[in-house]
Amino acid sequence: MEFASSQRSPTLLAVLFLFIISFNAPSVQATAVRYCDKRAEYALEVKGVEISPDPVASGKPATFSISASTGDDLYGGKVVIDVSYFGVHVHTETHDLCEETACPISAGDFVMSHSQTLPGFTPPGSYTLRMKVTDKNKKQLTCISFNFKIGFGSVVADS
Repeated sequence: MEFASSQRSPTLLAVLFLFIISFNAPSVQATAVRYCDKRAEYALEVKGVEISPDPVASGKPATFSISASTGDDLYGGKVVIDVSYFGVHVHTETHDLCEETACPISAGDFVMSHSQTLPGFTPPGSYTLRMKVTDKNKKQLTCISFNFKIGFGSVVADS
């Protein structure tokens, strides 16, 4: 009996370890998006947001990829990002639209992608990102918000 029990222990430990890692390992997941004004008819329709890794890790690169669609060609504009931490505004940044995706943007589907390394001292928790996109004439094309998390770290070793 003792022999059979000792053979199962390493297997049980390995399964338990993999189970625990699966909950702590960063992943890529689609994120729920909300429009700032649900009644507005925005010229730029956001189809989804993917965050990698999710949750975001302090001091490590994170990429926010926004899938969108437009009915008109776009030749430039601005992307304004506001970040709140538990409802308190903590950060604002502005980017040229053509730095986030290739311009001109032809009518149809496209992806905006922004990568950034958050400071190592960024506190873990729940954040809300609000993004407004305007065209080169400062006309608002869309306004969305979505939540993301910054984790406490990972049990997975750095590669």
